[in-house]
Amino acid sequence: MKEVMSEKWMNWSRNIVATPEYFHYPESISEIQQIVDSCRIRGKTLRVVGAGHSFSPVAKPDDEALSLDRIQGLLSIDRTASEATFWAGTYLYKAAPLLASVGMALENMGDIQEQTIAGAISTGTHGTGKAFGSLSSQVVAWTWIDGTGTVRHHRRDDDDLSKAISLSLGMLGVLIKVTIRTVPLYSLAVTNERRGFQDAMTEWDLNISKHRHLEWFYFPGVDTVQVKKMDQVSLVKKSFSSKSIDLFKNGMIETVGFKAISELVRLRPRFSRIMTKFAATNIPTGVSEGYYHEIFPSPRLVKFTECEYAIPLESFEACMQEMHEFLKAHPFYVHFPIECRVTAGEDAFLSPTQGKESAFLAFHMYKGMDNRPYFKWVQSIMKKYGGRPHFGKMNNLNAKEMESLYPNLDRFNEIRQENDPENVFYTRYFRNLIG
Repeated sequence: MKEVMSEKWMNWSRNIVATPEYFHYPESISEIQQIVDSCRIRGKTLRVVGAGHSFSPVAKPDDEALSLDRIQGLLSIDRTASEATFWAGTYLYKAAPLLASVGMALENMGDIQEQTIAGAISTGTHGTGKAFGSLSSQVVAWTWIDGTGTVRHHRRDDDDLSKAISLSLGMLGVLIKVTIRTVPLYSLAVTNERRGFQDAMTEWDLNISKHRHLEWFYFPGVDTVQVKKMDQVSLVKKSFSSKSIDLFKNGMIETVGFKAISELVRLRPRFSRIMTKFAATNIPTGVSEGYYHEIFPSPRLVKFTECEYAIPLESFEACMQEMHEFLKAHPFYVHFPIECRVTAGEDAFLSPTQGKESAFLAFHMYKGMDNRPYFKWVQSIMKKYGGRPHFGKMNNLNAKEMESLYPNLDRFNEIRQENDPENVFYTRYFRNLIG
């Protein structure tokens, strides 16, 4: 086992930085147990940092940090039950191809694949599609090491422990294995269209019901929406030419072009509306197809900060209309589009959906720019529409608000204390969040 003293840690966007006393790289379950037990005895907190793709301090270590990078891979498959068991530290960009190699697939994914399975599950990472929940909802069994160093296992049922561990923010212990419900390997065709705002709004209900997946990129205050539709097609791998085009677009256009635009806006914020209009008129359109894990992910090569909220699906159109009218008249210094997705409701105690079909709206700001005015406005309008934040994204939740937004918070906390009686996994962030 590798152990490093005072190794600096920061998340992907570099807005959260920490220097834990020790950084652990265990190679076995028994080593993780020893680390947990040692922290418990010495009164230290421990945080599993994952890939650091959260924008909130959810993964920030106070005392000691643990990485599961040395414990990865596909452990077993059960074709009869259509289930696959992974080491929880496996990165999504590795997990999907491993499943594909045996003809299996995740039923849905988000548009970032750099997270670990454990991190994505624990924070409620999601994709889009009215019939689909987050990655957490695809898990049928969990194995974790609790705050006493005990290995625990649980199979999903309609019980409180399932509802707590399903989206736990890592507060119940170190997740080491997960069994995921799979589907046969499939391909998707994705169609990108440029639509006027009102036309996109008119077509919203039809599109979220008609298509397997629907995603919007709305350009703040501009009468343009990129509408991204995805549907299952006959099994086909992404062509070499399509991969080459994507590599060029992602490499040259985003890294060079969008990076240059973003730097210009950072240096001259008043150009943000001009650059937003420029980006909106240059939305890529067309159709491409390939394996699902070739279609869902989009490289994020330009760094940003982000907040994201779930609102009841029936409130989406009114919310978008209000935001559009406000942003036309009162532009912020922002040129990133607002990403809009839909999910099914989930029964996890800490799920932002709280059992309802939901629309998720994600707001981005280029790294190095002041996000406070924009995100403050976002928080106020999301509150008006009953929004609950994605815990992996920036938010201003406090314990009082948590109590009002999550009616089963007390029950979650009881289960947390049963699994972690000496608060090994209860960092300052969680003490402020839950109390």
